[in-house]
Amino acid sequence: MLVKNVEKKDNNTALFQVEIDAEAFEAAVNKAYRKLKNSIYVAGFRKGKAPRVVIEGMYGADIFHDEAVQDIAPEAFEFAVKDAGLETVGTPTVADYSVDDSKVCTITFSTDLYPVVTLGEYKGLEAPYAEPEVSDEEIDRQLADIQKRNARYIDVERPVQNGDTIVFDFEGFVDGVPFDGGKAENYTLEIGSGMFIPGFEDQLVGMEAEKDGEVHVTFPEQYTAELAGKDATFKVKIHAVREPQLPELDDEFAKDVSEFDTLDEYRADLKAKALASKTEAATSDFHSGVINKALDNMTVTVPESMIEEKCDEFLMNYADSMGARGMKRADVIRSLGLTEESFAAMMRPTAERQVMADLLLDAVARAEGIEATDADKDEFYAKLAADYGTEADKIKGMIDETLMTQDIVRRKAADVLYSSAVKTEPKPEEETPSEEASEESSENND
Repeated sequence: MLVKNVEKKDNNTALFQVEIDAEAFEAAVNKAYRKLKNSIYVAGFRKGKAPRVVIEGMYGADIFHDEAVQDIAPEAFEFAVKDAGLETVGTPTVADYSVDDSKVCTITFSTDLYPVVTLGEYKGLEAPYAEPEVSDEEIDRQLADIQKRNARYIDVERPVQNGDTIVFDFEGFVDGVPFDGGKAENYTLEIGSGMFIPGFEDQLVGMEAEKDGEVHVTFPEQYTAELAGKDATFKVKIHAVREPQLPELDDEFAKDVSEFDTLDEYRADLKAKALASKTEAATSDFHSGVINKALDNMTVTVPESMIEEKCDEFLMNYADSMGARGMKRADVIRSLGLTEESFAAMMRPTAERQVMADLLLDAVARAEGIEATDADKDEFYAKLAADYGTEADKIKGMIDETLMTQDIVRRKAADVLYSSAVKTEPKPEEETPSEEASEESSENND
């Protein structure tokens, strides 16, 4: 093979040609003939038995050329990239090909090149950091939730009150006609939980068991098309009214719901976990702020193919997480209730930012001379082995070493940014996302 006419263009693409000698191309054409001959009809011959020369005589000498080029192109491209020292991304395109009289084939490739990254300032960057705090009131609320989840429910003979749990039947009607999905029997509902549309639960308050009742509501405009904005009547019958009995918040409670002997110890543990969760969220926000500053200082034009590949990577990761490995791309997208267009619109911003961040960290790694040492790799294997409860040697056979090395290098590059960054006081509007995220996280961490 011979590489020639390598032309790097301003839009971060390259155009080049690979010359395939006659002998190699003839072998590719023969392979194409053997692959396709069973699908070509030639009068007077049984299917698959017509000689190549006969088929070429009937359909043209170039009938097998497209298939031959398709077969040999990957090898030719790989050879050219290595020979010309090109760093490519995405899937290459065969822009054209020709076969001369001596049966030498020349394939013209077009491909995206790894983009040129111009780093700006990436050390000593400032980003907001909200110092995490956990108040006693937050722990009180968390304990109240845990107390509620551990409540006992007893049947009571009195009208329904807010906070009760009821067991009831209901059937909904619009203009006197029942509608799909509007009927249930022995349904359990906590009054005040907001599980039903606005106004429904409020009207159950004061009703008594084993007496027929009615609830009148209007469906919200943002509801299913057949019911949105319509008035409805629900016939209801309550079978049981249950009142929650909350356990006392004392040492016995702590022993029942945790590994601690006293309530004070349990509170301290909840507070420590909440603080750790908030610290993790605040640190994540800080790191994102540092990366964003470095990205603002960086200049790069990202090839579309890299963004598309990252979108596909996100999609395949989702498929793997759902146990759908091997499912076709289109089927995975449909399973999400999306079209190709809506999926691209939804994922593109995140994919583009991730690609930009990857390019940033790769550039920092080159600038700082960062490499993945054997010790780094051993630590990586050991951590995975501990996470999965297996041996490091078994993990090694399951990991793509190239991707692992890339991950290690990028993490070390990110540490260069983070360790030199300066924490600043956040503006009031900057505190809200972090606080909300950390509160949600702490509430779930008991």
